[in-house]
Amino acid sequence: MKQKIIDHLFFCRTHDYLHVYIPQQQNGTANTLATYKAGLHSFRTYVNDIAKIPTNKFRFQDCSYDFLLDYRNFLHDSRNLAERTANNRLAVIKSYMNYASARDVSLQQYAFAISQVPFYTEPKIHQPVIEDVSALGALLAMPPNTKKGLRDKVIMSVLYDGATRLEELLSLKIGDLNQNNDDIRIRIHGKGNKERTIILGTKTTALVRQYLMEFHSELEANTPFIYTIIDGVQKCMSKRNVQKLMKKYADKARMNHELPKSVSPHTLRRTRGTMLYRDGVPLEAISIMLGHSNTKTTRDHYSSPSFEQMRAIANKKNEAIPDEPQLWPDDEEEMTKILGF
Repeated sequence: MKQKIIDHLFFCRTHDYLHVYIPQQQNGTANTLATYKAGLHSFRTYVNDIAKIPTNKFRFQDCSYDFLLDYRNFLHDSRNLAERTANNRLAVIKSYMNYASARDVSLQQYAFAISQVPFYTEPKIHQPVIEDVSALGALLAMPPNTKKGLRDKVIMSVLYDGATRLEELLSLKIGDLNQNNDDIRIRIHGKGNKERTIILGTKTTALVRQYLMEFHSELEANTPFIYTIIDGVQKCMSKRNVQKLMKKYADKARMNHELPKSVSPHTLRRTRGTMLYRDGVPLEAISIMLGHSNTKTTRDHYSSPSFEQMRAIANKKNEAIPDEPQLWPDDEEEMTKILGF
């Protein structure tokens, strides 16, 4: 009887959900797991502190449509979270309820009810690209000719040339690099544990070869490709460090070149994908390089024409539009009659 009561408590299945279902069945990465943990923690805090219901009293049936709608509104209106963040928190609860109801059919009515709670309509965020090729080149060349500067050049060049996500770059091990006479191929561990291979261009390959000689003379397979030394200990570089160094170089490059107001690691990835599209590379090939699960994502976020292309389209002669008729005659005598003088 006691076990039956426990089974109907809302948070009774969170351990298996987080530590078995997400990592094993959903191929969730460490970042994904952290997101789901944060989502459940946020909801539990709301249940305890705002709704004033103890964890050991809150049941699945208590998580009704109205209850979850109030939680969504609380996140957005009282906590001032952005629509996307509030939607992510909401999605975690819906996902957990679906997981629980798949294992106990008596919970399916509650899962269906909260599935109807609407997400916020998210404003479309314009993520800029670096339009000026010379500005892009200046940014990538900004690190000084020092050992640390070489590392920073490699970070930005691989982010751009390989169109990699920052998380993908920082998770690379030396064993993920395959060197041959002509180029370097990198095995990328993408979202959802999906693997893909990218080939670096000639200039980036040369930079990486030089970097490996300076930073990885022994080429141990399990050593992080990009690392930092803290108190004499080799550690993976943090995302925050990369973001800071990119801001530093972007601020310097912006003194003489036009760059977007905010330049992040993702700006380089987005710029690379967009430039490839504008250069006529097939969308399918770009999608594979970026690690997208389908071409729709690539088309929605990377298929924007340049200003020059838009201008060319606007100036392209259109035979369907007739030439504007001449309002005044060329004959001066006729003009005199019309004007009256």
